[in-house]
Amino acid sequence: MAKIICLLGKSCSGKDTIYKKLLRNSRLELVPLVTYTTRPRRAGEEEGREYHFTDEEGFNKLKADGKVIEDRTYETVYGLWRYFTVDDGTFDPEGKNVIAATGTIPAFIKLRDFFGKDNVCPVMIETDDGIRLERAMRREKKQPSPRYKEMCRRFITDSEDFDESKLKEAGIDNIFMNNEDLDACIAEVTDFIERL
Repeated sequence: MAKIICLLGKSCSGKDTIYKKLLRNSRLELVPLVTYTTRPRRAGEEEGREYHFTDEEGFNKLKADGKVIEDRTYETVYGLWRYFTVDDGTFDPEGKNVIAATGTIPAFIKLRDFFGKDNVCPVMIETDDGIRLERAMRREKKQPSPRYKEMCRRFITDSEDFDESKLKEAGIDNIFMNNEDLDACIAEVTDFIERL
């Protein structure tokens, strides 16, 4: 039976990099569950790869059609940004394992509740806060219009959102460290997925 592997992690934990490398591993045969967002596209992002990019009207239509499984709204310094997962037929319990970079604990819980506990497996990527902050600064500096205030807001919010008690309450105990050795972290996650 296929599983949905939910990658969770604070911003700049390496979750997106790990997600991409796992997808490229032909042995795993993972199918991507691409989420949707109303936030502006960053430099280098492509439609359907990192996200499906839409606007408020697109979000409201999908919601009215009963396709939105979970959604998160962030009050940013640039206005409201939504991130959401759509039931678009990507997951087939009789098909291949699906991987989703859901990011947050509430998103994982809603996916788990929608698809069933036996079908959804959380994988938490943990990174030292100092390393995350350095990564965030490097990433933001590359943007045509760096959004440092938003970067700081997100960094602080992540500390609250991924509190140890919240991880425990959600039953998230598959935790993998990604500090200095990305390849070792990917190898551990790959081994975990192969044993599912």
